[in-house]
Amino acid sequence: MSSYIYKLIAEGEHQQQDFKFCINDSKKIAKSLVAFANTDGGRLLIGVKDNGKIAGISSDEEFYMIEAAAKIYSKPQIDFTTHQWHIEGKTVLEIGIEASEKKPHFAKDENGKWLAYIRQKDENILAHKIQLEVWKKEKSPKGVYFSYSDDERFLIDYLRKNESITFSKFMRKARLSRNKAEEILSNFVIIDIIKMHTTQDGTYFTLNTEFDKEEIEKFS
Repeated sequence: MSSYIYKLIAEGEHQQQDFKFCINDSKKIAKSLVAFANTDGGRLLIGVKDNGKIAGISSDEEFYMIEAAAKIYSKPQIDFTTHQWHIEGKTVLEIGIEASEKKPHFAKDENGKWLAYIRQKDENILAHKIQLEVWKKEKSPKGVYFSYSDDERFLIDYLRKNESITFSKFMRKARLSRNKAEEILSNFVIIDIIKMHTTQDGTYFTLNTEFDKEEIEKFS
């Protein structure tokens, strides 16, 4: 079965895979678990260096630190699977995480703050406040209350003429309160008229390229 691990390592780190040389901090691992659970799921390969070289795990301590990361430093707790692979005389620990139906999950940082993360390509990124609002509304039995007023129309018109807009720029240009801007952007993201893009450099919003003008008119 060594071919299985070699195949995974050859893929490199990506949106659903992360390498860890070793685990010496459950809080840092919780961040990765949360990011996977909040996005598309994924796997951690413990005992593999960033360059793909197999180092192996040093002891069973890694498993217990994963367990602490998932149960103590993640909220809600994260379910995971484990499998040990023996290769090149070393042991690689594979941790599997499914995309969660209980999102958002939060990881406890070194300052005791609970923060939500998402996985983008090979990076764990802090989830934007609009993403948190989207998750909250998706879980709400009330659904989304939507009106197409001048404020909503301003946003659509702006994005027809410009490639993107940030949360703060929308607030400033439309002269909206933080709460109102959050409400509008999260509603549009949920109904898929606007796409949210989060990177290490920040979050911005674009008009869905498949956007149909007739769709938005249904709300007016």
